[in-house]
Amino acid sequence: MPLLGAHVSAAGGLYRAVERADALGCEAMQIFTRNPLQWHGGALSDGETDAFRRALLSSGVKRVVSHSSYLINLAGDDEARRRSEEALKREIERSYQLGIDAVVLHPGSSKGGDAASARGKLIASLRKVLDATDNTRTSVLLETMAGQGYTLGSSVDELAFVIEALDWDTRLGVCADLCHLFGAGLDVGTAAGYERLVSSLEKHVGLERVGCWHISDNKGERGARLDRHEHLGEGGIGLVPFGILAADPRFETTPVILETPKKDAGDERNLAILRKLRGYM
Repeated sequence: MPLLGAHVSAAGGLYRAVERADALGCEAMQIFTRNPLQWHGGALSDGETDAFRRALLSSGVKRVVSHSSYLINLAGDDEARRRSEEALKREIERSYQLGIDAVVLHPGSSKGGDAASARGKLIASLRKVLDATDNTRTSVLLETMAGQGYTLGSSVDELAFVIEALDWDTRLGVCADLCHLFGAGLDVGTAAGYERLVSSLEKHVGLERVGCWHISDNKGERGARLDRHEHLGEGGIGLVPFGILAADPRFETTPVILETPKKDAGDERNLAILRKLRGYM
């Protein structure tokens, strides 16, 4: 079955994230390995790395993904791309050092410029970063987006275009975000809609490249291009696709990561819903 988990805080030390995930009964987890709103993060010490790896070995967490900095924009202007390439390169190297095998990346924004040109910049920058980190096994998962503003990646087709342009590099994959796809206009709230999404992923990128799922409900209406996360079953999506995904054998050992609000014991509550739904499937 898919591995259920949540994005957890690494406040107080990266190993503390493992402790928090374990306390929630997570099978997988997502973390920021450093402050996602800053360009630079300090180098990891041997002590930090060892503590994180030891904590993982003694926990029930089977898979970890990291989320790259929100500042990264590989589709932006020259200065933004230069800083973004360095930041992503460092994130891949940090993750590899920690034994994390995948980094989730927002594809970026054209900032109002030509979308085709922005895709070209994204492709060129990804090629540079992948080449510079080819000594690692850590992959980059391009996240599907809600289409807000001028962001790239609001469709599976667009992400497939980028991956194909990079010759189907084995270190490139997809993070499918149900909240974002719903915001972008995809019908993911029904069993039929979920199956159409999975068929699209299989056709355009291959299910083996779906390295992670992000799940939360969406406060907005379908197609409103809003990236506003809500507790499961309390937004426009409903519960149906989350229950199907939680038990979907096609995503065996794939992390399914909650990105629901933390308020009102959000992680405990939403994980309990997922486990209950999985038990019904």
